Amino acid sequence: MKTSGHRVFPAAMTIAGSDSGGGAGIQADLRTFSFFRVFGSSAITALTSQNPLCVAGIEPVRPSAVELQILTVRKALEISAIKTGMLFSRPIILAVARALAGFSGELVVDPVMISTSGKRLMQDFAVAAVRKHILPLATWITPNLPEAEAVSGMKLRNIDDCRRAAEYCAECWNCSVIIKGGHSDDPEYALDLVYHKGEFRLFRSKRLPVKQNSDHGTGCTFSAALAALLAKGVPWDRAVFRAKAFVLASLAESVRLSGSGLCGMFPPEAPLEKYETMIFCEKA
Repeated sequence: MKTSGHRVFPAAMTIAGSDSGGGAGIQADLRTFSFFRVFGSSAITALTSQNPLCVAGIEPVRPSAVELQILTVRKALEISAIKTGMLFSRPIILAVARALAGFSGELVVDPVMISTSGKRLMQDFAVAAVRKHILPLATWITPNLPEAEAVSGMKLRNIDDCRRAAEYCAECWNCSVIIKGGHSDDPEYALDLVYHKGEFRLFRSKRLPVKQNSDHGTGCTFSAALAALLAKGVPWDRAVFRAKAFVLASLAESVRLSGSGLCGMFPPEAPLEKYETMIFCEKA
């Protein structure tokens, strides 16, 4: 028996673009929700023609259709957490903001702007719309370093700059902030800085050797894992810890996808506890 008749199964939603190659976006988010035993629903904002090596094309979904997807799901399902990813354009951002009005659960905003291969996934003039209409709704935002620079307007060169940017974002939008450090120049460690209710935490892990393109989708995977864990009611610090462990595990246990050696992250077979021992948390 999978569920008890007296238990409400946790449900989450991802509002993001479809990755035809399966490594990021909606596909990675739903795969992550499933791993954490959370029922996944979705609203697709754009159809991308891509693989782990490149994004060949982007076809945005009509804003009214994006809005209707979200409203229709919310009408029937009790969604505990929502994660946003690729929103692409100002009209889509406005549609998402309208559809999220009154949502009282956890909203994890991953302000996706550029793909791993370098393709822009958000139009330049849409950044202001995210700042004005989406970030004020967020309970958590999870930018990587370039995205944190874009939303904060600051140049981030070191951990002190990241602290200032995180504090600025938290005060501007009354939310908690995780600045993901995977894009940093540190060759040894991946450092994720968390600012939550006036307190800084630094989550540190050693970098793993990355198989060919297996790091495609790390940001989506982390924010989806965080949303799934929050949907289950996991305390925030434990949720961040396990979300980071899940990314580490998915990288360590990435699978080969072609004879040329192309690889992709995949939910791990080993218990996450094995990878949690590789993460260190300290006050920053």
